[in-house]
Amino acid sequence: MNEVQLEVAKAYPNDSGRGIARLDPDTLLHLKLSPGDIIEIEGADSTAAKVWRADRQDWNTDTVRIDGFTRQNADVGIGERVEIRKAEATKADSLVLAPPEEASVQFGSDAAGMVKRQILKRPVVERDIVPVMSSTNHPFMRSPGQAIPLIAVETEPEGVVLVTEDTDVELREEPISGFEKTGGGITYEDIGGLSGEIQRVREMVELPMKHPQIFKKLGIEPPQGVLLHGPPGTGKTLLAKAVANETSASFFSIAGPEIISKYYGESEQQLREIFEDATEESPSIIFIDELDSIAPKREDVTGEVERRVVAQLLTMMDGLESRGQVIVIAATNRVDSVDPALRRPGRFDREIEIGVPDETGREEILQIHTRGMPLSDDVDLGHLADETHGFVGADIESLTKEAAMKALRRYLPEIDLDEEDIPPSLIDRMIVKRDDFRGALNEVEPSAMREVLVELPKVSWDDVGGLDEAKRDIKESVEWPMRDPQRFVRMGIEPPKGILLYGPPGTGKTLMAKAVANETNANFISVRGPQLLSKWVGESEKAIRQTFRKARQVAPTVIFFDELDSLAPNRSQEMGSNVSERVVNQLLTELDGLEEMEHVMVIGATNRPDMIDPALIRSGRFDRLVMVGQPDQEGREQILRIHTGDTPLAADVSLREIAERSDGYVGSDLETIAREAAIEALRDDDEAEEVEMKHFRGAMETVRPTITEELLEYYDGVEEEFRGGSAEPGRGRRGSRIGFQ
Repeated sequence: MNEVQLEVAKAYPNDSGRGIARLDPDTLLHLKLSPGDIIEIEGADSTAAKVWRADRQDWNTDTVRIDGFTRQNADVGIGERVEIRKAEATKADSLVLAPPEEASVQFGSDAAGMVKRQILKRPVVERDIVPVMSSTNHPFMRSPGQAIPLIAVETEPEGVVLVTEDTDVELREEPISGFEKTGGGITYEDIGGLSGEIQRVREMVELPMKHPQIFKKLGIEPPQGVLLHGPPGTGKTLLAKAVANETSASFFSIAGPEIISKYYGESEQQLREIFEDATEESPSIIFIDELDSIAPKREDVTGEVERRVVAQLLTMMDGLESRGQVIVIAATNRVDSVDPALRRPGRFDREIEIGVPDETGREEILQIHTRGMPLSDDVDLGHLADETHGFVGADIESLTKEAAMKALRRYLPEIDLDEEDIPPSLIDRMIVKRDDFRGALNEVEPSAMREVLVELPKVSWDDVGGLDEAKRDIKESVEWPMRDPQRFVRMGIEPPKGILLYGPPGTGKTLMAKAVANETNANFISVRGPQLLSKWVGESEKAIRQTFRKARQVAPTVIFFDELDSLAPNRSQEMGSNVSERVVNQLLTELDGLEEMEHVMVIGATNRPDMIDPALIRSGRFDRLVMVGQPDQEGREQILRIHTGDTPLAADVSLREIAERSDGYVGSDLETIAREAAIEALRDDDEAEEVEMKHFRGAMETVRPTITEELLEYYDGVEEEFRGGSAEPGRGRRGSRIGFQ
């Protein structure tokens, strides 16, 4: 009898709950199997599954990929070895399914038929868990894509049987007892994008529980605790649940605030009791969620209770050696608020950061959440993953729900809400399309950005007239590094860190920043200088720190500082308060610490560049200084065309002539001219349908140009000086600055 020993790996996201085993082509050949055949999988127990081919990345790896339910049926964990052989499956005459003890279920009218349709052609062994997807006909709805575990109480005949059209499927409502293994919990298949983190947690938690002899041989104590930290919504609690489920250890959960009591000594007693129970039922896992709420830094808290709870927790964790196999997993999204005494080896030995997922991680998470969804062919999850940078797992789940709701809204007119049953034909027709996801993307924002989020006006480069040179500079500095970083790697150079746009008011500096944010598809954080300043010492600096921290979390990000001169004035000229001095210092350190800030670009805009602290305008901080000056004649014509795009113009209107006559006018002036001309036309005639040339001439008399001779001289001087004073040899930059002020 041909059989092979293979290592168990977790299933692909889409395979969960389908009873599939993935093998590589060599193994298939060796066992004389073809896709669709039935195999027997023997671990501590034995079960059956249908064979499919593994993806190319798993070829020649000696692994079998099976999902959590199949693993529980065979009683094996990831990384353990199972024996696999071809199975002769007989057709099942009858199959009796019942829910496990903890699930009390009432089945709907056609529940047996629906379950049968789902498990057709599926191999089943008696005592197996058979997962069934929740659906609209079920009175027991879990979240979509979550399977409901039913247990095969008896099969006729015995052994490996195959469910066919002729099989009589019977559902029993009363739960069945005596089955320790009930699926249903969270398995590793339900976690996407955290493969490295899962691996590290498993080393820490599963190894000591399953093979304590390894640690004895090495002469070391197994680890005592794992601290998971990272932004909210990345899957810390989910990971702890999956570990508990997969290790079949006893699981004790402590929700921080619940154990705090007003009575003296009671909070500590509750903690002690949980640790004692865990010891009795070891191997066990104690999971503390929101650790910062029960173990804050003791010097920062005024309450006596918190200090005592921290002290109690420290002694419990240090007293763990004698407690056998009890491992503590804690999760927090404010790791800096946790008492430092807990963060030493011997208490929490490992700190694992669970960060924002990358593109492949996001695609995996999308696959998990769209597992039970009827997607149309035009939905490209890879493309969606590319568009959702900065999204954490919880955001992606919310995105898929929103897309499904959008799809539902399309079918609502056809549904009669008063009727009890929705016709199955309509349910079968429901499908989630690409446009549903597109609509959902406009509504769901990355959660880390909620506080700093700016609703981006849809401005593209087409809305920015003239200024070709400035546009080119910005595209090179911002779009290239974000869209095609390989160019810079190929040339062996670093992309610029920051760009400073300077120029007269109204030339379109802020508009350009908006266009950049839209065109790069990056997250956009807009910081208006004055709103950061606070009268409390240290608050302004903290605001800047947090802005940069958020940007790092949801990179690629563009941070835009409008009116930079108000935030970072020249320190030597500061009189009175030294708030701005500290803000400048903080900005300098953040910008210089940008080396490890991958994909975060800083853009500043100002019309008073001479007031900005000189330390900011050196290479390595704001590397590129882009003058956004007055538009030339062609630029003015372009700007006029943009602003009169929706205005009905008379035949005698020549935008070229207006452009020729409007020297000294900047973008905002030209916009005003276009508006004033339309108002003049309405003033002449209430029913006016178009704007004539005379109205434009009238408007030009009322709107005065922004650029004056003095202003022009001033910006020419600034530009000259920012070029490093190279126009006059021997004139250093600093000298020119002093002369200039």
